[in-house]
Amino acid sequence: MISDILILGAGAAGLLAARNLARAGRRVTVLEARSRPGGRIHTLAAEAGFSAPTEAGAEFLHGDVPLTRQLLQEYGITWLATAGTTYEVTDGQARPAESFLDDMPLLLSKLHSLPHDMPLTEFLAQYFPGNDHQILREQVIRFAEGYDAADAHRASAFALRDEWSGTGAEDSPRPVGGYAGLIAGLVRDLQAAGGQLLLATQAERIVWQPGQVTVQCTDGRRFQAPQLLIAVPLGIWQAKSGQPGHLLLQPELPTHRAAAQELGFGAVIKFLLEFDEPLWESALHGPTQPLPDLGFLFSDAAVPTWWSQYPSSRPLLTGWLAGPAASQRRHLTADNLLAEALTSLAYLLRTTPDFLRQHLRAHHIVNWAADPLALGAYAYSTIGAAEARAALATSVADTLFIAGEGVYDGPYIGTVEAALVSGAEAAARLA
Repeated sequence: MISDILILGAGAAGLLAARNLARAGRRVTVLEARSRPGGRIHTLAAEAGFSAPTEAGAEFLHGDVPLTRQLLQEYGITWLATAGTTYEVTDGQARPAESFLDDMPLLLSKLHSLPHDMPLTEFLAQYFPGNDHQILREQVIRFAEGYDAADAHRASAFALRDEWSGTGAEDSPRPVGGYAGLIAGLVRDLQAAGGQLLLATQAERIVWQPGQVTVQCTDGRRFQAPQLLIAVPLGIWQAKSGQPGHLLLQPELPTHRAAAQELGFGAVIKFLLEFDEPLWESALHGPTQPLPDLGFLFSDAAVPTWWSQYPSSRPLLTGWLAGPAASQRRHLTADNLLAEALTSLAYLLRTTPDFLRQHLRAHHIVNWAADPLALGAYAYSTIGAAEARAALATSVADTLFIAGEGVYDGPYIGTVEAALVSGAEAAARLA
């Protein structure tokens, strides 16, 4: 097939761009390294041992996300609000928590009074110094690292201020059946419009000149087109020569590479644990510290964040480790990570890892930072991120174009919405 446009990456950004371009009459070929479409959207089917579709990647709709909701509606996919009690566990003691931080109004007041942007840790040291504010500093850093997957030494105080002033964390429903239906719909529409999707097709080298691009793949195949849209994760842009995932460009784009290094791309390890019953609901199930109607849980455990499928009664708990703590564990084996998750959960429920293991029916550990085709989970804003994102997103000679959640600049950074908006905007430039 002769292509007008090659698209590298069949994640949300690449697929929506491809669908829109194919519908506009362009001959589009999408090259995807994985054996499946979706990228960091990955809904595990029930055949993986789970009783129902289970999200290994993106799971929630964070805030209004208008384009995501529009596409879900277009494909007949509904969403279900999260519910239940939010718990906090500190020093082994569980208590219901209204929010992740009691002093949020004071924190936001100080953030809004900041005369210029600075890293989060620097802001906290200046505005909340001393022993009196130690707990607040720890809570804020824990949330920035856990929710935003951010390195608090690099994260923009202004960006976190803007995010925490909104409602994204409170309004986070789930697509019913997972995001798989969205990906399937985009693929279906792309192919119906005449576009081509090639899976298990990993690019290793891009040779280009104005008006001509050749993509060389690891299996020896080559693809050519006048234009290329690169829609790969930010971690691929950040990978150094010789590292897994590095994509060779000839000639190189040093300004784009340098811009990528200025941006934040957070590590996440997701622990999916399905039990034979929701044993956290009652002491009758074994734990001496049950958490009835558990929705979300924040804690001081090694794996600190957990959530259930409430209001569904499905006995699945998801553990979440993000930011520097996840990055430090990216080389651990799945068995070691599972042991750490069960130890954390046993501490939270006041039971034993052996008891939990006896009741474990299915599990899967998703280590996004160790995934050579992602090298991280999602972007966060560093100091000067807007300029760096603009530099990375700059097209070259009307030949090379860049999309993806890593170059999105708006209120939904680090989300599926960011990827979709970026893909739609790239398609509009190319159409």
